Amino acid sequence: MDEIDKTIINELQNGFPVCESPYQSAAEQLGISENELIDRLQKLLDDGILSRFGPMYHAEVMGGALTLAAIKVPEKKFDEIADIVNSFPEVAHNYQRTHDLNMWFVIATDTPIAIQNVIQSIEKQTGLHVYNMPKNKEYFVQLKLEA
Repeated sequence: MDEIDKTIINELQNGFPVCESPYQSAAEQLGISENELIDRLQKLLDDGILSRFGPMYHAEVMGGALTLAAIKVPEKKFDEIADIVNSFPEVAHNYQRTHDLNMWFVIATDTPIAIQNVIQSIEKQTGLHVYNMPKNKEYFVQLKLEA
């Protein structure tokens, strides 16, 4: 990752243009070409430096809901349970952790009541208890790299 990549990451966290040619506009603000911006973003994604590039929506403001959930999964069944949990389109960001609650994931739904429905369905299909940990307060943390 070079200085241009760091600048791209730092600057695009402040917003992305909403216009007919957003990549071109962002590239001009960064002093690079549109193709270079797109190529660099793709390389950052391919190399795993960025896990995603896209908008972040405030689900609750739009009428939806989010929650953090966890399950205590027997190690020998981890992959099987992960496949079940990941089969739900509402599940994102599923991670294995070194903890009694060793599977953590986010559930995002279009309505608040749907959260509990998804949890109940996961419990039914896995036979395991899902710990629901809704947020009490939201924090937004930016990653700023020294250029």
